[in-house]
Order: sequence, then C-alpha cells, then structure tokens
Amino acid sequence: MKGVKIVTIGGGSSYTPELMQGFIKRYNTLPIREIWLVDIPDGKKKLEIVGALAQRMWDASGYDVKVHLTLDRREALKDADFVTTQFRVGLLNARIKDERIPLSHGMIGQETNGAGGMFKLLRTAPVIAQIIQDMKELCPNAWLINFTNPSGMITETVIRQCGWKKCIGLCNVPVNIMKNEPVMIGKKEGDLDFVFGGLNHFHFHRAYDKKTGQEVTHEIARAMMKDDKSNMANIQNEKFLLDQLLSMDCLPCGYHRYYYLTSQMRKKELEDYAEHKTRAEMVKEVEHQLFELYKDPALHEMPELLGKRGGKYYSDAACETINAIYNDTGRVMVVSTENKGALVDLDPQAIVEVSARITRHGAEPIAFGRMEPAVRGMVQLMKAMEETIIDAALHGDYGKALEAFQINPLVDHGQCAQDLLNEMLVANEKYLPKFHDKVEELKQAGVTVQDETARQLCEKGL
Repeated sequence: MKGVKIVTIGGGSSYTPELMQGFIKRYNTLPIREIWLVDIPDGKKKLEIVGALAQRMWDASGYDVKVHLTLDRREALKDADFVTTQFRVGLLNARIKDERIPLSHGMIGQETNGAGGMFKLLRTAPVIAQIIQDMKELCPNAWLINFTNPSGMITETVIRQCGWKKCIGLCNVPVNIMKNEPVMIGKKEGDLDFVFGGLNHFHFHRAYDKKTGQEVTHEIARAMMKDDKSNMANIQNEKFLLDQLLSMDCLPCGYHRYYYLTSQMRKKELEDYAEHKTRAEMVKEVEHQLFELYKDPALHEMPELLGKRGGKYYSDAACETINAIYNDTGRVMVVSTENKGALVDLDPQAIVEVSARITRHGAEPIAFGRMEPAVRGMVQLMKAMEETIIDAALHGDYGKALEAFQINPLVDHGQCAQDLLNEMLVANEKYLPKFHDKVEELKQAGVTVQDETARQLCEKGL
C-alpha cells in the first residue's frame, strides 16, 4: 500500500496536536505516508512551532511519518488523498471584532451565531471557494473534511456552490452530547442510540435505550433541568424551559440557548464585554499559553490545556471520518452533508447536520422524520438565512447581506440591523475584497467602528 497523504489547511492552528494524536491512534488502520501542514505568511511562526511539535509526536510514536510545513497551498495539495480545513480568516483578532461589535450595539456577540457568525462566513466562503479551485486541478479525487466554522455553511458553500461533492462537515457538539447525556440518566457512554437532525450549531436530537429500544428523550430533558452536562464549556449553562422541551419532542443543542434564552445570554455577554472577557479575548490568552507550551522541545504529546481552548473532539472526529471513508466502515457519525430526504421539511439538496453512515462513498444520511411546527419553522428560517448570507459572501452582494441580517433571530431588525452590518463591513475591510466599493461608500458616508478595542485592531491593520 502506498499510504495516505493528508493535507491540513490551517496547519498552524492550536488544534493540530489533537489531529496528530487522532492519526497516531489510528495508524494501524489508516497508514499515513505524509502530512502537510499549510498556513499563510501571517501564521508562519505558529506553523513552525506547532509543526515541530507534530513531528515530535510522530517521532515518539515510532511510526515513520514526515510532517511537511509550507506556506504554498498548491505545493501541498498535489495528489492529496484527504484535505482537512481548520483555518480562520483574520485570525483571532477577527473573532474579537465579531463578538465585541455586536455587543457594542446591545446584541449577541458570538463566533458562529448572529452577526458574528455571518461575518465569519463572509470572510471564509470566498477563501474556501479558492481552495476548491486548487483541489479540482491538483487533487481531483481527494475528500475534503471541513471543520472550519461556521462548518455547516462552509460545507454548503463547498458542495452546493462550488460543486465539490466529496466533502463532509464536522462539529464537536454532537460528540459532546453523545458522550455526556447518557451519564445524566444513569447510563454509560455507548448505552444510548441517538438520531440527529437540523443544521450545524442548530441541530436537534432524540435518544433511545439500546437494550430496550425505549425512547429516553423526555427523561434526558428532565435531567437537563438539574445539570446539563451535555452543554459546551464555552456556553453559559442557562436552563432551558422544560415545558418547551417536552412539547418539542426532541432536544436542542447548547447553542439554542442564544435563540431560546436570548435575554439571559445577552446579559452575561454584556457583563463580559464590559470587563474585556468576551470568549474571543479569553481564547486568545489560552492560545498564547498553548503556544508557549508547544515551544518546549521536550514536549511530544498533546497538553491537557488544549481542552480549555474549546472545540474538543473536533480533530478526533475528523480522523474517525477519514478512517471510516478509507476503510469503508459504515460508522454512524453526525456530520454536515446533503439532506437526501433525511429531513423531509427541507430541500433534499440542502446541507444539513444529521446522523449518517460513513462509507467509502461518503455520508449516507439517516432519516430524522418530521419536526414539530415550531422547530420546523426555526430550522427553515435558519436555512434561509444561511443560503442568503452565502450568496452575499460569494458575490459581494450588500442587499443579500442585509436580508440575512434582517431575518437572523439574533440581530435587532430594521435600521439597527443595517447600522450593525455597515459598521462590521468597515471593520472587516481587509478581508472582504468583494465588498470593496461598498466599504468605500460607507467610509465616505462617515461609518466608523465604535467599539474601542475593535477600532484599535482595525487601525493596526488586524
């Protein structure tokens, strides 16, 4: 066997050690020949630090795998078997702006939801489209495994807009749920079967006892009122409303707190904003600590601190997905993929996040069935928002961006939405070349960045 060539775009990410650990753990079934870590010039220093750690990890494993580092994406992509994407356009400074600017307007500031999530997509979709163009030329048979956020919308961009069908999107939220919810009702991990349906960071699920086949969704809902262990560490653990969960007949994910408990979530975020403790600002400090650890030439394993970075299990999910495709295992995982009727309330071609069997052909979705009207309506609204903001990103369409802002539940509508959109466009000028003319028009009209921290980042060209 010639072995497998893996290319990771965004290779200088702090998540890369977890990715290496996942590949090392699976080496006997996934024989990797070489790994290429790719980054941009602004990420060169981090790439060199994390790349050296990655090589030390492989050397300590005893497996003969070479880790290549490059700033030339095309050099890396040639004849790749699998490409993983974990990049952040604008680095963490862009995330700080995504969170602080909406909060300065009194709205939710979050990385993948609301205005912040839409702007992450605006910056990222054109870049993933360029990557696909390179892949079509240099590795036309490769699979793209995406966990660049917003993962579902990026996967939709790749599959529906760029026409690259060999793509699967991943998220760690379902992994956390399946690991932790059984414990909440006195079970062990693996004792329950789960069926997921919805969108990335907006999915719902049901759970069943493997031994009896009995549905335990409502039992988990009641347990969530005491201690929701399935919630993400970076999301404030406000209690959902039990009567609502029982009526929905399915369980939300942690991110639904931003939509169903908006006032409580916003209050806490505004307190953090005033103290310069937004999630982005805290993550930036954790990243600094991580890279200081990564510099240690004696370190040859993933440090425990990485668990505090957020996104735990993303990389392990990517490795398992690649393993399942390579070995045609049929492993059931929760992924973003084409709907194909799994959610009867959405277009069969829509990209959804569902339980699916992973084979050498990719993801084979498992039917979720119909949703209750209130759940169905929210999912359809969010899918419409996703499609609209993707259209805006790829074509630099200001009107479409405004439409998306107007229907996003986490953005105050009317003139408030347009004012926020305009300010964030100016703040992201460097990363939105398709909106260049509109940004110039806004600047001429006197639109400026009001949040002091965000304005200082802009003035520094960050």
